[in-house]
Amino acid sequence: MKTRRIGKTDLQVTEYSFGTAPLGGLYRACPRDAAMATLQAAWDNGIRYFDTAPHYGFGQAERYVGDFLRDKPEDSYVLSTKVGRLLAPVPKDQIPKVGFVDPLPFKLVYDYSYDGIMRSVDFSYARLGLNRIDILYVHDIGVYTHGREVNDRYVKQLRDGGYRALQELKSSGAIKAFGLGVNEVPACLDMMADIDIDVILMAGRYSLLDRSAVEELLPLCEKRGTSITAGGVFNSGILATGAVPGSHFDYTPATDEILGKVRAMEAVAAEAGKPLAQFALQFPLHHPAVASVIIGTARPESLNRNMALTHDELSASAFASFEPHTLVAPPLGDAPVRE
Repeated sequence: MKTRRIGKTDLQVTEYSFGTAPLGGLYRACPRDAAMATLQAAWDNGIRYFDTAPHYGFGQAERYVGDFLRDKPEDSYVLSTKVGRLLAPVPKDQIPKVGFVDPLPFKLVYDYSYDGIMRSVDFSYARLGLNRIDILYVHDIGVYTHGREVNDRYVKQLRDGGYRALQELKSSGAIKAFGLGVNEVPACLDMMADIDIDVILMAGRYSLLDRSAVEELLPLCEKRGTSITAGGVFNSGILATGAVPGSHFDYTPATDEILGKVRAMEAVAAEAGKPLAQFALQFPLHHPAVASVIIGTARPESLNRNMALTHDELSASAFASFEPHTLVAPPLGDAPVRE
């Protein structure tokens, strides 16, 4: 599989990568054998960049990924995880309900400080059982997750010490790159106003449907030499399933407006004789700032099906007919949108 460079670093990642939130039991339980089979399917399809986080199953995804990669040659893959959430043990009846089924018995403690980031990295090493992490993303900092008032405190933590921790980890060689892993454009623009980052894992805001990153963020990334790894390219599933009953957009049931836009996109795809999911998967890679498209699943057959859609490469001109049906996320208010 072809690779692309992360920012101004020497780090190369495969154009398609594997996201492990589903291995943490996102929306449905993921037993170990299913996780290992799906990771093997990703490897067999040529994927060599794996993204995880403490948040995914409260440590479960990191454990699965570490176990899978442990016997692979050290220079044969790229691994990213995230900082900002520490895990604290709790009784099983006190495990937070934030979308993960049968997670490990921990609760989330947000901490974007110098000490919080350093502790998070040490804990991730232990859960992974590996001695290196290539990329660190600051996870879900922003109004989208925390609301404005709480987020202001977390941004202060990051600016007062967390950023220094990331710089020290990179300059020491402990990591090769760092950046943000978020669902919103404003958090990236605010941080990039006076902080240099290598990469942004942008979930759902640069997709065939949602073009929120186009006007300001992507030009800024090109100017600054910051890469994008594009997550959520199916926008919570609707670009894979189509506008069917029960389909989701941005983690919630799709509205009539969204359903209408996706139906129009399905018609465009049908006219071209290809599935909408094929356009959704390949679209982000036609922008020069995008280094990789992240595919997340807990089923080998789903992974194989999606990767099959990448073999017939679409030209840049193939996406123009979708533009009349795109959208931009509305401005954020003061309240969090999603935990």
